[in-house]
Parts: sequence; C-alpha cells; structure tokens
Amino acid sequence: MLPTSALQTFEQVRANSTTDFRRGPASAWPAAHQCLNGERRCYMITAATMPSPTPQPTQPPVGDPPAAPTTAPERRIYAPVQFDDRSRPVQVVIGGLIPIALGALAGILIGSSATAYWVLGLLAGVGAFLSGFEHRGGWEAADRGFFGGVFYGVALLVVHALVGTEAKVSLGSFPPLLVVITAIAGMLLAAAGGRIGRALRERAGLQAPPDPDER
Repeated sequence: MLPTSALQTFEQVRANSTTDFRRGPASAWPAAHQCLNGERRCYMITAATMPSPTPQPTQPPVGDPPAAPTTAPERRIYAPVQFDDRSRPVQVVIGGLIPIALGALAGILIGSSATAYWVLGLLAGVGAFLSGFEHRGGWEAADRGFFGGVFYGVALLVVHALVGTEAKVSLGSFPPLLVVITAIAGMLLAAAGGRIGRALRERAGLQAPPDPDER
C-alpha cells in the first residue's frame, strides 16, 4: 500500500489540476491508477497531471520614466530675404528712398541738436551693416552700401542748405567731402555685413549661390 501522505498528496494534485488524467499520455493513467489502488508501490505523477502555473501580474517599473532623447537645439540666424529676390519697387524703396529720407532728417537735425544728429548717424550705420545680410557676399553688399552712403550724404547737404540753419557739427572747409566720407562708411559697413552673413549661412547650410565678384 502507498503511504497515506503520498495518497493525500496525489489527491490534492489531482483535485487542483485542470488537466484530465485520462487525456494525458497513454502510459500515465494506468500507472497512476495502479498507484491509487495499491497494486504496487510507486510514486508516479506525470507532467500532464501537474496544475498549470498561474501567470503572475507584471508590475510597472518603479521610478521615473526614461528620459526622452534630446536633440540639439536648432540654430537660428539672421537671414532676411535676398535683395535680388525682392520686387523692383521694394528695391527702390530700401536701396534709395530710405537712405535719402535718413539723410534729409540728418540735414535737419544737424542744425538743431548734435546729439540727435550723431544718434541718427549711428542708426544709419547699423542699417547699412544689416543691409549686407541681404546679399550673397561682401562685394555685392559693398555696392549697395556705397550708393546708399552717397544718397545719405547728398540729401543731408541739400536739406541743410535749404533749411539754412547753422550746423551744430562741423562740416569742414569743403562740405561736399562729406559725401565721400558717408559713401566709404556705407560701403565698408555693408561689406562687413555681407561677409559675416555669408559665413553664418555657410555654417548653417543655407548658403546662396556664391558671389561672382568674390575670389
């Protein structure tokens, strides 16, 4: 006879099992049946009689979620519309009328306030530098800066003569020389802006076709 503990263990396994003994392998049921009837001493419990394991619920990971991959911040540069891509009326306004208007205002201010005159001149210089960014390179920008300086200087002298006020800033013994000075200053500032703008576009991969005048 089987020990009582063995019979109890086998009965518990069979009671808890969801598998029918008779559906297991052909050799498993007679052997187990004989063990239960005590016809021979054996301790056979086949894999088919074992209860299927209960799946354990998965626990969510503890802690902070993994950080999302970071991307390099996009670099932004000052890249305005190219001067050649603008319409002809816009080119006339920003390339000719605006320098003339600034020069006319400077011709009025030179007879009233030296500080206001120099501030306006500084703003005009910044505008000449930034205008270079609208060109493919320094040489192309220098052409625009040169003519812009000419328009500025001529308008300044003409309006100052028309107003007839005494200049708060010395124009020198030969006032027309001021046109040469403003033309050279405008050319250099615009050329510097065009050169720097081209370098920034090359670094950012936004380079326009090369300036044909640059070697």
